[in-house]
Amino acid sequence: MSLVRNPILPGCHPDPSICRVGEDYFLVTSTFEYFPGLPVFHSTDLAHWELVGHVVARVGVLDYEGIASSGGLFAPTLRHHDGLFWVVCTLVDPSDPRRGGNFLMTAADPAGPWSDPVWLDADGIDPSVFFDDDGRVWIHGTRLAREREWHDQTEVWLREYDPAGKVLVGPEYVLWSGALLGAVWAEGPHIYKVDGTYYLLAAEGGTDYEHAVVVARSSSVTGPYEGSRSNPVLTHRHLGRSADIVGAGHADLVKAADGSWWAVLLAMRPYGGYHYPLGRETFLVRVEWEKGWPVFAPGIGRLTDQVEVPFATPGSVRSDEEAGGLIPPTDSRWTSLRGPVDGLLSPRGDGWSLRLSRASLKDPSTPAFLGVRQQHRSLDFSVTLRAPVAPGEEAGLAIRQSENDHVRLAVLTASTGEVVVRAIHRRTGVEHILGEVTPDVAVGDTLRLALRVRDADYTLALEAGGAAATTLAIADGRELDSVAAGGFIGVLLGVYGTSNGAESDTVIEIDSVEYRPV
Repeated sequence: MSLVRNPILPGCHPDPSICRVGEDYFLVTSTFEYFPGLPVFHSTDLAHWELVGHVVARVGVLDYEGIASSGGLFAPTLRHHDGLFWVVCTLVDPSDPRRGGNFLMTAADPAGPWSDPVWLDADGIDPSVFFDDDGRVWIHGTRLAREREWHDQTEVWLREYDPAGKVLVGPEYVLWSGALLGAVWAEGPHIYKVDGTYYLLAAEGGTDYEHAVVVARSSSVTGPYEGSRSNPVLTHRHLGRSADIVGAGHADLVKAADGSWWAVLLAMRPYGGYHYPLGRETFLVRVEWEKGWPVFAPGIGRLTDQVEVPFATPGSVRSDEEAGGLIPPTDSRWTSLRGPVDGLLSPRGDGWSLRLSRASLKDPSTPAFLGVRQQHRSLDFSVTLRAPVAPGEEAGLAIRQSENDHVRLAVLTASTGEVVVRAIHRRTGVEHILGEVTPDVAVGDTLRLALRVRDADYTLALEAGGAAATTLAIADGRELDSVAAGGFIGVLLGVYGTSNGAESDTVIEIDSVEYRPV
């Protein structure tokens, strides 16, 4: 018996979906505006997870240029059938409902390459796919109810899919509007067949404090479905906002090779009040069946920071969570915005070269930015670089939540030729200078930009010219999470460079980036 630590995927890994192939488990999560999109993780014991690829990894597969932060790729579903992995997902542009939609991609190898998207003639979000015993394939998802009885009432729809023609066929069925009268956003639906009965699992209440897992069942895939009298079958909303884990929901079931049942789902770990800079994370919970219904966390009724998994490898760890030290340019954790960075030049040793982009972090575009998820409440992060920027240009360390909410430790060159390092907090679209220093160095000299995170305190410092570290400012992490800034994502830490709209040939040299959990 091994104790597995929750969350199994810390940091911004929301909306998990899981499937098993033999002894192997595969899991995918949402990525919104980040690229590459939809990471695919592999495990043999539900405890140790390795990032093996991304579904959206090729240039031009999907176009989310101009889609604002927390738009993009929502709530994928991952399944395996007849030798193929299937992912169905939604591309969302909140400013233009006509753009994007629901799509399907397949691959023989979960590491890729994945097919081009097949667009589905279905509105709404959070599509899922179910393969029945008779060979029929069913797509289902969530949309606002056609005839709403209350604000934000949704309904789960179902329609057959023709794999040969790659189209939805036949009549549409409306299966369920959720468990509770007046409940909003019955979303993230998944259908399973267990012992001849069809089960419909959904999230309800919105993906925050009132999130919950609900379930219904039917003798026919097309319904009618009856809700469990125990609904919600899992929630943390009754624990209050001071609970150590909140927002439990958006679950997906998997039957292990030994016959036991498990669910992966998202939840958040607040600290510093009701704030969660780490974002929505992936948790694991045991599931048992009693009298024809699933029971989540039997005998406990809530998520815990550890869960017993009989077949987990003793001493197994979470790969990203345990990783500390230099992050080389080839590390699979690096992510950019909406596409690959054009100015990313050949890696060299522990670093690489980065050409400034005209786009900046305030633009819904693809700036010269590379980041990794913040996965710890306490950590030390640093960027060592040489930035021969001209006046009007900048480069440095970034703490990113969105276009309108982020912190930059920026290296600048004044019109007088002096190097200036400035701490800037862009809050709700307005720039605030937190502090600055003029180090005794020349333009292009080596600088070490440091970030010390201790809960909500994000301390920004500079080491230059052999002098001791100088603290510029302490940013408040409680102003950088989705509770304060809106949206759905956690904080990313990274490096960036921009000419702020001007033409530029400036190239910055990034010697190393380091992430050390404390």
